[in-house]
Amino acid sequence: MTNDARPTLYIICGLPGSGKSTYAQKLAAEASALDLSPDEWMDALAINLHDEQARARIERLQWMLAQRLLTLGTSVIIEWGTWGRSERDELRDGARALGAAVELHYLTAPLDVLFDRVQRRGMEDPPLTRENLANYAATIQVPDEAELALYDRGVVITSPVP
Repeated sequence: MTNDARPTLYIICGLPGSGKSTYAQKLAAEASALDLSPDEWMDALAINLHDEQARARIERLQWMLAQRLLTLGTSVIIEWGTWGRSERDELRDGARALGAAVELHYLTAPLDVLFDRVQRRGMEDPPLTRENLANYAATIQVPDEAELALYDRGVVITSPVP
């Protein structure tokens, strides 16, 4: 975690089943940060997790809330998956413009582990398949060392949750 008095935006990046939610909950407690997860909001509102339009609207609302909280001095965790580099860049630049520190935490696990975790949690309807996860793995823009260096702290965490 960043060791200065500024609020911090923690960006959690990873595929389904990589442990983002569990990791973000632990980080929220350790860093006294608010965890913003679209899956939690969608579940609470009885919205299907595959509804991409609703997800995009919720993420926009969460980003507006995150920016307000950062200006008030509250640290925030964005737990959207953030598969695209441009999305991560936009969040980093937006938070920095508000004077916040920014950390990127990339969570990864082997495809078999991801699939097992997704199957056990059973949140998706229809359920994600191994093929879905393989396609996602081919789509994600994995943060490299050059990108990680752009953050106040950039870390790669392999299979953090059993």
